[in-house]
Amino acid sequence: MKVLVTGGAGYIGSVLTRMLLDRGYKVLCLDRLFFGKETVSDLMGNPSFELLKDDIRWFDPQILEGVDVVMDLASLSNDPSGELNPTKTIDINYLGRTRVARLSKRYGVERYILASTCSVYGFRENTILDETSTTDPLTTYAKANLMAEEDILPLASRDFTVTVMRQATVYGISPRMRFDLAINGMTLSLFKDKAIKVMRDGTQWRPFIHVKDTSKAFIMVMEASKDQVNGQIFNVGSDDQNYQILPLANVVCKAVGMDPKMQWYGSPDNRSYRVSFNKMRNKLNFNPDLNATEGVRETYEALNNGTITDSIKTRTVEWYKHLLDAHSIVKETALRDSIL
Repeated sequence: MKVLVTGGAGYIGSVLTRMLLDRGYKVLCLDRLFFGKETVSDLMGNPSFELLKDDIRWFDPQILEGVDVVMDLASLSNDPSGELNPTKTIDINYLGRTRVARLSKRYGVERYILASTCSVYGFRENTILDETSTTDPLTTYAKANLMAEEDILPLASRDFTVTVMRQATVYGISPRMRFDLAINGMTLSLFKDKAIKVMRDGTQWRPFIHVKDTSKAFIMVMEASKDQVNGQIFNVGSDDQNYQILPLANVVCKAVGMDPKMQWYGSPDNRSYRVSFNKMRNKLNFNPDLNATEGVRETYEALNNGTITDSIKTRTVEWYKHLLDAHSIVKETALRDSIL
């Protein structure tokens, strides 16, 4: 079976791609490679792996010939990145992914899986949200994901299985490491400063899931019978990993045996949601293998031994800004006959 993973060199994609290869699948990785190809460079000699540097907005649809499954992860990721250029976020995260889905159906792909987000639920106090709950997206990123869901789900048919995966906030080690995600960022802050930066007031709720577990969930949906997953939305996470941010900071400190020391920043966060993951557990028997404590320990140890390091590339918005600035400088300074 051949699987196309858009965004396959990204934070989740580079982990998912390896897990697919380990299970014997052929993988076509389509990625713009904004963060470099080193996240998948070790896979280049694998005969079951193919890297295509391209964009979901304009790739040649003929690449879909012979593809059995599309896992659509390509996007401008997270809320701050989405606000950097809202028009571009809609263009990629909504229009680009609906293009992938429609072309997939046209070219005979059997299954399409959309990577969405629990942030579509927005700010919801005193309730636990499931897949039937009303949505309230507050950011461009969340709105673009919901728009993609609403346009793509109706494409489901007997011959084209469509599934939406609303993922919890992800954490854990990846070849394309990110420290702009809550648990990873807290762990880095603790490693560097012996204190954790907490967005005020710390009472906001978030669900979390390890990057290996959300990758496992994608594979479980792909391997499930079509009648179980076709036209379905699944929240991806676990009930016991719904955390308020301040108590989560204490979990992070305890995981590495440090006394809690907090540094407050920012204004109160208007995104807060507590999510039920019963549907995926009951319907597909999905249970995460890892928890926040284990994720913190593996990341802290990797920082300590130098396996992973912090750089501008590990903070998505800063890297995008750097690329935009560099592009602007090149355009302004290049001469007509310049090799640039």
